[in-house]
Amino acid sequence: MDLAWNLVFTVLLSFLCWGLEWESDRNFISAAGPLTNDLLHKLSSPLGNQNSNFAADDKDIYVCRQPLPAYLLEYFSSVHASKITHYKVLLPWAQLLPTGSSKNPDEETVQCYRKLLEALLAAQLQPLVVLHHQTLPASAVQGSEAFADLFADYATFAFHSFGDLVGIWFTFSDLEEVIMEFPHQQSRAARLQTLNDAHRKTYKIFREKYASQGGKLSVVLRAEEISEFLREPSLSALAKDSVDFLSLNLFYECQSEASLPQKLSKLQTLEPKLPVFIFNLKLQDCPSTRKNPVKQLFSLFEAINKDEVLTIGFDINVFLNCSSSSKKSGSCSLADSLVFATDQQQDHKTALDSASPASAYQQVWETFANQSRAERDAFLQDVFPEGFLWGVSTGAFSVEGGWAEGGRGPSVWDQPGLQKATKGLATPWVASDSYHKVDSDVALLRGLRAQVYKFSISWSRIFPTGLKSSPSLQGVAYYNKLINSLLNSHIEPMVTLFHWDLPQALQDLGGWQNESMVEAFLDYAAFCFSAFGDRVKLWVTFHEPWVMSYAGYGTGQHAPGISDPGVAPFKVAHSVLKAHARAWHHYNSHHRPQQQGRVGIVLNSDWAEPLSPERPEDLRASERFLHFMVGWFAHPIFVDGDYPKALRAQIQQMNKRCPSPVAQLPEFTETEKQLLKGSADFLGLSHYTSRLVSEAPQDTCTPSYDKIGGFSQHVDPAWPHTSSPWIRVVPWGIRRLLKFVSLEYTRGKIPIYLAGNGMPIGESENLLDDSLRVDYFNQYINEVLKAVKEDLVDVRSYIARSLIDGFEGPSGYSQRFGLYHVNFNDSSKPRTPRKSAYFFTSIIEKNGFFTKAVNRLPQDFPPKVRAFTFSSEVPSKAKVVWEKFSNQTKFERDLFYHGTFRDDFLWGVSSSAYQIEGAWNADGKGPSIWDNFTHTPGNNVKDNATGDIACDSYNKLDADLNMLRALKVKAYRFSISWSRIFPTGRKNSINSHGVDYYNKLINGLVASNISPMVTLFHWDLPQALQDIGGWDNPSLIELFDSYADFCFQTFGDRVKFWMTFNEPTYQAWLGYGSGIFPPNVKDAGWAPYRIGHTLIKAHARVYHTYDEKYRQKQQGVISLSLNAYWAEPKSLGTPRDVEAADRVLQFSLGWFAHPIFRNGDYPDAMKWKVGNRSELQHLAASRLPSFTEEEKKYISTTADVFCLNTYSSRIVQYKTPRLNPPSYENDVEAAEEEDPSWPSTAVNRAAPWGMRRLLNWIKEEYGNIPIYITENGVGLTNPKVEDTDRIFYHKTYINEALKAYRLDGVDLRGYMAWSLMDNFEWLNGYTVKFGLYHVDFNDSSRPRTARASARYYTEIITNNGMPLPKEDEFLYGEFPKDFIWSAATAAYQIEGAWREDGKGLSIWDTYSHTPLKIGNDDTGDVTCDSYHKIAEDLVALKNLGVSHYRFSVSWSRILPDGTTKYINEAGLNYYRRLIDALLEANIKPQVTIYHWDLPQALQDVGGWENETVVQRFKEYADVLFQKLGDKVKFWITLNEPFVVANQGYGYGTAAPGISFRPGTAPYVVGHNLIKAHAEAWHLYNDKYRTSQGGMISITINSDWAEPRDPSNQEDVEAARRYVQFMGGWFAHPIFKNGDYNEVMKTRIRDRSLAAGLNKSRLPEFTESEKRRINGTFDFFGFNHYTTVLAYNLNYGSLISSFDADRGVASITDRSWPDSGSFWLKMTPFGFRKILNWIKKEYNNPPIYVTENGVSQRGEVDLKDTARIYYLRSYINEALKAVQDKVDLRGYTVWSVMDNFEWATGFSERFGLHFVNYTDPSLPRIPKESAKFYASIVRCNGFPDPAVGPHPCLQPEGDGPIVSPVREKQVQFLGLTLGTTEAQTALYILFALVLLGVCGLAFLSYKCCKHSRQGEKQPIQQELSNVSSF
Repeated sequence: MDLAWNLVFTVLLSFLCWGLEWESDRNFISAAGPLTNDLLHKLSSPLGNQNSNFAADDKDIYVCRQPLPAYLLEYFSSVHASKITHYKVLLPWAQLLPTGSSKNPDEETVQCYRKLLEALLAAQLQPLVVLHHQTLPASAVQGSEAFADLFADYATFAFHSFGDLVGIWFTFSDLEEVIMEFPHQQSRAARLQTLNDAHRKTYKIFREKYASQGGKLSVVLRAEEISEFLREPSLSALAKDSVDFLSLNLFYECQSEASLPQKLSKLQTLEPKLPVFIFNLKLQDCPSTRKNPVKQLFSLFEAINKDEVLTIGFDINVFLNCSSSSKKSGSCSLADSLVFATDQQQDHKTALDSASPASAYQQVWETFANQSRAERDAFLQDVFPEGFLWGVSTGAFSVEGGWAEGGRGPSVWDQPGLQKATKGLATPWVASDSYHKVDSDVALLRGLRAQVYKFSISWSRIFPTGLKSSPSLQGVAYYNKLINSLLNSHIEPMVTLFHWDLPQALQDLGGWQNESMVEAFLDYAAFCFSAFGDRVKLWVTFHEPWVMSYAGYGTGQHAPGISDPGVAPFKVAHSVLKAHARAWHHYNSHHRPQQQGRVGIVLNSDWAEPLSPERPEDLRASERFLHFMVGWFAHPIFVDGDYPKALRAQIQQMNKRCPSPVAQLPEFTETEKQLLKGSADFLGLSHYTSRLVSEAPQDTCTPSYDKIGGFSQHVDPAWPHTSSPWIRVVPWGIRRLLKFVSLEYTRGKIPIYLAGNGMPIGESENLLDDSLRVDYFNQYINEVLKAVKEDLVDVRSYIARSLIDGFEGPSGYSQRFGLYHVNFNDSSKPRTPRKSAYFFTSIIEKNGFFTKAVNRLPQDFPPKVRAFTFSSEVPSKAKVVWEKFSNQTKFERDLFYHGTFRDDFLWGVSSSAYQIEGAWNADGKGPSIWDNFTHTPGNNVKDNATGDIACDSYNKLDADLNMLRALKVKAYRFSISWSRIFPTGRKNSINSHGVDYYNKLINGLVASNISPMVTLFHWDLPQALQDIGGWDNPSLIELFDSYADFCFQTFGDRVKFWMTFNEPTYQAWLGYGSGIFPPNVKDAGWAPYRIGHTLIKAHARVYHTYDEKYRQKQQGVISLSLNAYWAEPKSLGTPRDVEAADRVLQFSLGWFAHPIFRNGDYPDAMKWKVGNRSELQHLAASRLPSFTEEEKKYISTTADVFCLNTYSSRIVQYKTPRLNPPSYENDVEAAEEEDPSWPSTAVNRAAPWGMRRLLNWIKEEYGNIPIYITENGVGLTNPKVEDTDRIFYHKTYINEALKAYRLDGVDLRGYMAWSLMDNFEWLNGYTVKFGLYHVDFNDSSRPRTARASARYYTEIITNNGMPLPKEDEFLYGEFPKDFIWSAATAAYQIEGAWREDGKGLSIWDTYSHTPLKIGNDDTGDVTCDSYHKIAEDLVALKNLGVSHYRFSVSWSRILPDGTTKYINEAGLNYYRRLIDALLEANIKPQVTIYHWDLPQALQDVGGWENETVVQRFKEYADVLFQKLGDKVKFWITLNEPFVVANQGYGYGTAAPGISFRPGTAPYVVGHNLIKAHAEAWHLYNDKYRTSQGGMISITINSDWAEPRDPSNQEDVEAARRYVQFMGGWFAHPIFKNGDYNEVMKTRIRDRSLAAGLNKSRLPEFTESEKRRINGTFDFFGFNHYTTVLAYNLNYGSLISSFDADRGVASITDRSWPDSGSFWLKMTPFGFRKILNWIKKEYNNPPIYVTENGVSQRGEVDLKDTARIYYLRSYINEALKAVQDKVDLRGYTVWSVMDNFEWATGFSERFGLHFVNYTDPSLPRIPKESAKFYASIVRCNGFPDPAVGPHPCLQPEGDGPIVSPVREKQVQFLGLTLGTTEAQTALYILFALVLLGVCGLAFLSYKCCKHSRQGEKQPIQQELSNVSSF
């Protein structure tokens, strides 16, 4: 009978639970208890045959006493076996707190109740604890006044004492009993009020302090009294305000007239509707309860489910019998007669037989076997339950790529041998590159509207070796970023711990066949729970373990490729099950209380249908198939802790039949079974297809999965194929499988998450139009809906496989499961939505198959702002903008600003109807003037393109909404096609299809929380209206108003932002002036002004219509979008250029803005110019029409906000154009040009700084009105998704807008990027691309693919601007105490004296005297003349306060011919004097032995290409060590060998200028340089170190490289390659292993062989050379200046050069500040990164930065702000590197002074001291940067200003000293004077002359005044500056 009850109860609960909205992680409550003394007596009675109804007398409640009865645990287990989930425990207040105070508890009673509660939990029963049931403590009875406080104190004690064991509490279980204990002199109402207060206080304490773990609290009320409590406000705490659910005592008389359903239905009339728990159910006069309790149960269920009463559980004591026997101490079961009657069998479609009940499979089979095909396939129009989760999935090895990134270890899928078995030899190494594309993938999820994302963690990315001893912080950071991004987009992560990708290191130990994997997995799972569990609430331990067991270890088709079907799969499954259970229990014990998550497993299964239903053996085989597939794992976890009986029996039978065991099924111990049973919070299910199954012939003992299972698999040929051979489309199978799983495993108690369903398409199919998959999803999801709605299966989610295409194991990339197509041939791995993506979104939006109503989007736009009402001046007062900004230096102008916009800033994108909609003549749309124009031959549209289809947005609404959601925009600006709404332009021709389209668009936007911003007219006038004259016909004002009125009326309830016109300037000029736009009227002098006049009046009319008819109700704003580019005067000092620039703005922007935003009239600048020129043209009146006074008032301030479209800037100067023929363009009287240095685009050059100035001009001109930038973007001809130029454009333009908002106070409210996607770009057709999304116009489906700029724009939106990254925040602090501060120079750059005192020629002497090699034909012959100016150089060093000075020795000054044949003592003496002077000044020398200036004599014999130079260098170094080493303790062998090798012998841009062997010479030179360094180091180490005590190393230079696109694996690798080929070329042999890095060796070798060579062009070191080179350093000397953005560039194999070998191209970010050198951008962040790279790559060697600085050109101002910025930011990044534990020992600035800067001569100045080369004395004048650097040196860093002024910031002495110079003598009035004296004399002479002139003027004035006194002059009429016109 237990089985019968179990089945009944399972079915009933699954039936019941669908009406519930109790927390999804709670099961339905079936309650028993409490313990009574009578029950305990009967359970322990030796007679034992008596049955006892469980409903006990209240007075007989058991009070806990130790020890607890021994049989209690067994009793509780029997209760749980009877499907009871909860058990009531009534706490005795008087016994727990005998004194009534929590300070004096009875500890023995407390401990007894803890043990009782623990016993319940051990039996898997949840306690329902009542705080008080009967018998108050004496102290509580005495007075009710303090009762509430006493009870609250007791409750707090109970919560504290038992709260870790209890989840559900009740304050009182019988209020009437408690009331009776109070003194009777009080009224019942007063006593009830006391209990109400006590309960309310207790609830408050519980909520505030003890409910954090998800607990609930209620109070038990009598059902018949519930209305009283709800009606009486003073008692509301008991029934609604202070309860988490209603708890009722329900008494029902079976003989009463009212049925139980009628009794409960009364609860539906009560508000609020709370969940209901029936605490006590008592049935009276119910004889059938004993005989047939099923009837009563069904009555109860009917009552509960009627009208969807929100019921969470009920008391079933009335049905429970308990007894004892001689064999068992005590047990309980449900009434023996609980069986279904025949009529109930039919009603619930469940066949149950009390004697031999049908199996779950048989029940499902019999339920559906007799369905007709029509019944089976009938489509259900319904929705899923509220809260149903929709999502998509991926697996780590399938999509992540990044196989070796961040220290990730290899997985079993990465092993090279495995790829031979995959289609196309595919590997998962890059896959979909999701490791680098978190933002892109989350954007896709937003576009889909997914609510949950199931992804897996790569075990080897977290633990590279698989063991917890090796966690990867970078791996953790990746998953943290993904999880946080999901949550920020309101997407729930469902995280799979294991999706088939075992770390290879663990596989090497035997993998899942090794029992140790269980512990390893537990460690891994525990780490993940700890690291991510605070945010992840849905965990999957294993995904489809059947697949791994069967295909990975059985057939060997999957990794790890083991084929052992009889043993390995079962062994693996055994380990997996134990690992799962251990992980679940770990979570349950250690994490669930805090994290409140759920842990389950995802199992896969096909549905099995008998091949021949009439054959019982096929039915049994089908059932066995399911036990072998899903039951293999589900049965142990969800049923009894062991494998299915059918599986065990089958294997046993086969092993008996065969001579030796065919399969080995391990056995679980009893302990393991207990561990397994119930170890899941949900069952995740994957399902794809179905099978026809038959009994297999027993004719072989060869092990295989099917043979062991005893079944054969077949498919029905009629079932539709997919591109996968194992998936056929059989939708009805999923419903049957869900029903089976529900009956067999979850039984209504455990929810099912459908976690995988989908089908692939093949490479040969249409990769975007996957209509077959749409049909698949439609049918399968509908079958799931039937399972939920009709079969009452508790399914909580539907997760489609998969989000994107990925690596699909053996099929490689040939099987495409993604809703998004991934182009694996493009290194960017772009994702493009398929048709199925849009379909799936529609299902999510409807939550099934019904359309939901759209809620309106609340919006808040600014109130109407009153602007200036007076006319603008000429030039306008806005000229202050030029005065404020135009004198900025380029550095000041372009410096990037960090900050954010206002919190409610409106981010959006724009489009327009004709450009995107297409459907030009569909569904009744009338033609527009653009339709007519593009169909007219000779229209000048490129490629004769039309907008007939364009982006086909009319038919692709879902696609457009998907993009908008993905972008995270808050607004979408689009235009309405007038002729789509009114085909004839008139209201009598309304086109309902057009109206429907815009309604759907607007509703879709609102449903996605995107504000529609609607433009009424974007240039596409209905052709029917053009036929009556178009905008030249004043009647269009009325017609436009009629059209607008209709739009307001139809869409205005949802649209709150309207624009009447887009860019009316262009409409007027291009359409009616130049005539290049339709309607192609060429009337340049008159028509534009007439049209503009009409447009202004039409706008005003529409504005007033909205204002008067709709604003009050709709609460929107209305304006128009005006366009302008910024106008910059060519010469700020030329007034007429300034006026011309102002006039350009007035003629473009002011033309419409001045009437609308100011005084209703045109700006005076327009009226004056057009009027004057009309008069000069002998016209009777101005060509510019005039407004009447009434019209002016009507037009003035007819806009609520200022909408601006802007793209570029112009440089403007005054011009006198020709008068005739009259033209709007010539009326402006200005010439415009663009600066060729501005970045070019397809349309205009980019000048982002113009954005800030234009916004400021609007503010000054029209008042601080709210401004929305409604268009800004860039057109490019390159269609690729990698659009870095567009990123730079938006980055710099938005940053200038940010400056205007944050720094200038402009009231900027929003920014709309143009445009959402590529579109029809007017005369450019489709050749110019403005879109954040690429549209493939060659594909009829017009697929949209996100560009890199889309991802960047989303980042801007997410950050609400450009906040300063935390890592870029300025760090205050000091460097280590012994930190070295230095400054640097080099011999050839400063010494001069190129032929003095016996110096020999160097290669730079030769190179600089070679024509066309050096800029401006400069040479180093004299340069700074430091050879003669030791004293001056010393003064400069003292100015800087440095402790060290780095300089180089000129080899040819010491050894004129490069050899030791002759040592030039004069040269040595110069260096001795210099060193002595330094030491005397307490400045230590840092000497570079070689800084590029090889003696020419050595170059003549091959230079660095000749290996003999190694010995020559060693000999030269020996001379220096011997002659100078007693005083020099810091030696650098070579400076920047990379430059010597690559620029000197590769590019030829440096001496010796060799460029004809670029593929070999640099490597030969580099080889010899490395060996020369090593020899010099060993020489010093062996011969001089002991006596001289110095240190010696090399200085290596390198830029840092960032990937151009960090989400592109190729770019990431290119950036690494860039640094390895630059810095690593020389560092790796010296600092790592004596040899070149593997990247260089591999690439150069491969390219050499590909070019037909038989060996690498990169020379090889011998083993002895490697040993000699390795470790030849005492420190890492490092020069660094800048950073680049690197990306992959493939050169042809025949190109032989360093660049081709490296395979990297580089660009720079436009937002990075420039310098005086084309190659040097200011990028401080790279400095810290490359210092950390050196630390990591070379084991943190001591680092001395030996050069760092910045150049400027044309520098005359000593206030070098840019250099100060550079030094401050770079040195601060060095300080951060020190904080990162980089062993940085010193910093050297380049350079002490301006000098000869190699190939650029003297044009680039790096110096902290200015050198005036025009002054023969070459003075060193300190710049501001010298003072700044000196302060850093004094402070040893950056003292924190927050702690007050630091003494080091005050310079010592009188400040920097200028090097002494000889004063120049001049002749003045015959005298020889110094320059200062002559200057003074000149001033005096000038003053005397001025005094004389003033005196003469004064005398003349007095004379004239006297002669005219008394005469009255007629006053002349002033001439107005405005023409009489």
